[in-house]
Amino acid sequence: MAAPKAVTFGVIVGNRGFFPDHLAKTGREEMIAAIEKAGHQAVVLNAEESKHGAVETYDEALRCAELFKRRREEISGIIVTLPNFGEERGIVDAIRLAGLNVPVLVQATPDRTANMTIAFRRDSFCGKMSLSNNLMQYGIPYSLTTLHTVDPASEKFQSDLSWFAAVCRVVRGLKNLRIGAIGARPAAFNTVRYSERIYEGRGITVDPIDLSEILGRIHRMDDNDDAAQGKLAAIKKYVTTGGIPDAALLKMAKLGAVIDIWMKQNHITISAIQCWTSLEEYFGVVPCTIMSMMSEDLIPSACEVDVPGTLSMHMLALASGTPSALLDWNNNYGDDPNKAVCFHCSNLPKHFFTEVKMDYQAIIAGTVGIENTFGTCVGRVKAGAMSYARYSTDDRRGVVRGYTGHGEFTNDPLETFGGAGVVEIPKLQSLLKYICREGFEHHVAANFSHVAPAIHEAALRYLGFESHYHPELED
Repeated sequence: MAAPKAVTFGVIVGNRGFFPDHLAKTGREEMIAAIEKAGHQAVVLNAEESKHGAVETYDEALRCAELFKRRREEISGIIVTLPNFGEERGIVDAIRLAGLNVPVLVQATPDRTANMTIAFRRDSFCGKMSLSNNLMQYGIPYSLTTLHTVDPASEKFQSDLSWFAAVCRVVRGLKNLRIGAIGARPAAFNTVRYSERIYEGRGITVDPIDLSEILGRIHRMDDNDDAAQGKLAAIKKYVTTGGIPDAALLKMAKLGAVIDIWMKQNHITISAIQCWTSLEEYFGVVPCTIMSMMSEDLIPSACEVDVPGTLSMHMLALASGTPSALLDWNNNYGDDPNKAVCFHCSNLPKHFFTEVKMDYQAIIAGTVGIENTFGTCVGRVKAGAMSYARYSTDDRRGVVRGYTGHGEFTNDPLETFGGAGVVEIPKLQSLLKYICREGFEHHVAANFSHVAPAIHEAALRYLGFESHYHPELED
């Protein structure tokens, strides 16, 4: 799996004239080096554009803002570095004038107690408070490093940078997001109701298409159509298909090809698809493999038209650069209060499994017949780090709200069907009570990562969502 996508940061170097300004020069160099070490890019004034490439005066703020505006399509976040106290007015003016509306990280470089002379004392410790106060006055949301002061050359700052890059990817990835809702919500799934209008108010558009239109386009598509045959080859390459009828595989291929074309034509990024039991009864396959393939390619797809589910999957995938799945909080695991079974039929991406094969949907096969339920991806979920998230709409209050946290997928023994795994989560019973008392859905997005702190920061600080972190966030 590829590394998370690199981020371009706008960098503002703080400086204040009666503090040692040579620290601004070296501080700029240290921050650029830290960003490049992490594989990211920096957009920053140079020494010809301002003194030491820093921002102190209003004129320098204007020059910085103009630079950022020229590169606005590239810049996903702003890092403010304070190698000395810094002139807070110039910094906040530059951010306001640029008008990028991206996440902002404030970093202050620590003093060395052995070198606190007038020529080397930074006072960044204090300057960070003044800058934060001004950011608050200007109404500019901002993030903080783990430690109040941190050396840009340290591994601790590399950790902060990784976290902040994930925050920026999530915020950028949800800007003008278009979600495809394919089919109607199944009548039995009241739990996946949501408000398009509330999402629209946060820049997230839901573009629907009726399932009849998808099936109609499949009917019109020739079996030998290049798109259908290409998708058929991709399916056979993606998952073991032994014992699956050729006719069922072709149906899946045409379904996948039609969805791909519709999403591309309508600039759709992620999707949620109707399944139970319309596709099985009236088309004769489940869409699980097609959805699994999309999610594997970081194009999340959720079942039962669970738009909040695919949105939450997307947030995790953006943060981590790895595939997400939609799972049911499904069963207790023996008597262990901190373990549970997470399950789906399944459309989990291949990334989630130790081994995977295509099979039939065991739950509804008894209702519609095995021959109409081929296409699930069946296997045991592998062990590893787990981040989970759910952000849905509270229609009574007009807000997007949700929760996120971390745990582990375990190797505990489990004999069952579908795609299933055992999870261990700190204070799980407390989380389950929170989910039930707050009326959250039984679906949860999950990912092999530990990016929940970045999800929480992006949701709470920049996206305007209400966010609960479980069990608690160490500040």
